[in-house]
Amino acid sequence: MEKINYRKVRGNPVYRANSRLLDLGLSSLGLILFSPLFLYLAIKIKLEDGGPIFYSQTRLGQGGRTFKIWKFRSMIEGADQLKQELMDKNEIAGAMFKIKDDPRVTKIGKMMRRRSLDELPQLVNVLRGEMALIGPRPPLPEEARQYSAYDWQRLLVKPGCSGLWQVECRNDGDFDQMVQLDIKYINQRSLWLDLRLMVKTIGLIFKPTGM
Repeated sequence: MEKINYRKVRGNPVYRANSRLLDLGLSSLGLILFSPLFLYLAIKIKLEDGGPIFYSQTRLGQGGRTFKIWKFRSMIEGADQLKQELMDKNEIAGAMFKIKDDPRVTKIGKMMRRRSLDELPQLVNVLRGEMALIGPRPPLPEEARQYSAYDWQRLLVKPGCSGLWQVECRNDGDFDQMVQLDIKYINQRSLWLDLRLMVKTIGLIFKPTGM
C-alpha cells in the first residue's frame, strides 16, 4: 500500500493559496453558468413527486469535521430509512454502499446521476470552504466508523466534488481502490493535476454512464 507523504498533506503555501483562489473562482463561475440548469432540474424534481428539491446529508470533511453536503434530491423521500432494508444487496465491499438499479432513485434522479448533475449544489460547499473542487469523496460518519488507521488518511485533506477515483473508476471501483487512489492523489497533488481532473470531470458530465 502506498504510504502518505505528510509534506504533501501540509501542502506548499503557494499551492494552498492558489488552489483556494481557483476553487472560489471556478465554483462562483459554475453557479452562474449552471443557473439555468439549476432552475430546469429544480422544476423537474418538483413536478415529479412534489417533494423537496434539495437534499442535505452529514458528511465528514478534513480532519473528521462534520458538515452538511448539498445535492439535488435524486431519491424518493424516506430513502435513508429504506437503506437498512437494502444493505444485503450492497455491491461494494468495504465502508461504502451502492447497488445497481437502486429502487429508491427517481426518474429524474437517474438522469442526473448518469451525468453527476445531482452533485452540482456542492459548489456551495466549495464556496463555504467545506470542500474543494478536487479531493477525496467525503464519507458518511457511519462509513468512517469502519475505517482502519490507513483508511483515515484520506481525511487528512479537504474533500472534493470530484477526484482521481471518480475520474478513473467513474465511481465504480471498490472501497480499497478508492482509498489507494485518494492517497495517490494526496501524494501527487498540484494545481496542474487539479486542473487536469477538473477538465476530465467536465468531460464525464457530457459522457453519461449507466446507473
